[in-house]
Amino acid sequence: MALIASTPNSKLFNQSSIYLNKPQPSTTLRYNFKLPISKISLSKRLALTTHILICQYGESPNNAHNEATRSKRTTRVSAISTPGLESYSHRIWWSDVVVKSPTNVLVEGKWDSISIGNLGAVVMMHALALYAPFTFNWGAFWVAVVLYLATGLLGICLSFHRNLAHKSFKLPKWLEYVFAYCGALALQGNPIDWVSTHRYHHQFCDSEQDPHSPLEGFWFSHMNWMFDAKIVTERCGEPNNVGDLEKQPFYRFMRSTYIFHPLMLAGLLYVFGGFPYLVWGMGVRTAWVYHITWFVNSASHVWGTQAWNTGDLSRNNWWVALLSFGEGWHNNHHAFEYSARHGLEWWQFDMTWYTIKFLQVIGLAKDVKLPTEVHKQRLAFENDGI
Repeated sequence: MALIASTPNSKLFNQSSIYLNKPQPSTTLRYNFKLPISKISLSKRLALTTHILICQYGESPNNAHNEATRSKRTTRVSAISTPGLESYSHRIWWSDVVVKSPTNVLVEGKWDSISIGNLGAVVMMHALALYAPFTFNWGAFWVAVVLYLATGLLGICLSFHRNLAHKSFKLPKWLEYVFAYCGALALQGNPIDWVSTHRYHHQFCDSEQDPHSPLEGFWFSHMNWMFDAKIVTERCGEPNNVGDLEKQPFYRFMRSTYIFHPLMLAGLLYVFGGFPYLVWGMGVRTAWVYHITWFVNSASHVWGTQAWNTGDLSRNNWWVALLSFGEGWHNNHHAFEYSARHGLEWWQFDMTWYTIKFLQVIGLAKDVKLPTEVHKQRLAFENDGI
């Protein structure tokens, strides 16, 4: 869910769907691995169970189960944790998730300028944050809090994730671009690359093509996947799933000039507050937003509960939800990815949803999508197999 550097010489694509071009069957396949993942033997180890399609990008609640849309559905092979695989692999601490194919990107990864840039940015922000105890003042602290809300809540959660990646609601273009610009200041990549990777995560969730699944190790899903810049293209292909953003000059401009915007912010912080503002406004704030974003990829696929039969490892994790403005209600999200609301129960705190609801009340957010009762009934565990 985070990508720091842009892919150089990115080509323009005109396809907005995240699905592959060639026709696919209309079912989701669910399987248990009996051996570590191998491309050669994958088809021999599929134990097939047919389920309703559950990770379809752009599916609105009004047509989620309409027969007219079922012909457009594709096949996604997803993995679930399986007991009894300890002889081949290991479990992640205090969970039932089995690491079936450990991936050590730091040793085996294909290092290039983008990978080195990603690692350098992560190390630099964490190193800068180490100066926090020695540079604290209230001005620097509140700058970090304001930027945390602007880049984390408005930028990553509301804009990049729910608005751009999943089209859960619509905003006036000027406001959409303002929020997307806030997301770019989170130092997690430009909107086009971030959205493309996230859509691929949903398309290939917890399979061998997923860019960041804990089935390859907790730290791989948390952050290490970013340090091999070729992972996404090798597993998923070129980014042909962001045609809706590629058509807009603003997002193409943000991709080509991306790195200058966080650098300009760092310069402004230093001008107005010196080194303490730089430490807290860039180092502390960026490292904090990094990890709350990455915990959605890692912890919310490892620890927590599943309320819906999604066929993947997504979990509802309350502490990740508190840190990440509601993104931790991740099983809810994978069940109804089009939904602007992730905290579906009254007690599931979802700050991003409250912000979207406020924008809807004042007339700025339109076409806000929520799951229908029919869709909920179809994915409820008690109806599994019906």
